[in-house]
Amino acid sequence: MQKLLHSPRELRDLSVVDLLHRASQSADVAFVRHTGDKRLNARQYAVLRAVSQGEGLSQQAIVEVTGIDRSTLASMVQRLVRRGLLQRRRTKHDARAYAVRLTSAGKDALAKMGPGAQNADAHLLGGIQAGRRAQLRSALVELIASTLRD
Repeated sequence: MQKLLHSPRELRDLSVVDLLHRASQSADVAFVRHTGDKRLNARQYAVLRAVSQGEGLSQQAIVEVTGIDRSTLASMVQRLVRRGLLQRRRTKHDARAYAVRLTSAGKDALAKMGPGAQNADAHLLGGIQAGRRAQLRSALVELIASTLRD
């Protein structure tokens, strides 16, 4: 049987990729716990939030804003359309592209989940010393920015 890693000392020995994966899993659990909605995950919420900040965005623009890959985003948008949270129409300028908008149900879901999403952030950061929270955010931004240059 495989040994589970629980102690901070054991976790320190993991690769950065493994640590980021574990942190992502922790964030997903916190998001569901604090929003109370098991049908909408953190990445879907990020898509709704991106669309709310730029109504009529193309799916390619949503990819750029969220960092979600194109094929994953396409299937995610389809699911959100089927659930009635997003509306998608072909653009006038490019018949191959879609313009994506929030429906009223999507706006309601976003508003309802916003406080829970903020609570999830607070919960995740609550386990880190106050003086190190800004450092964590800066390091994550730096990591993401460096991968965008590759």
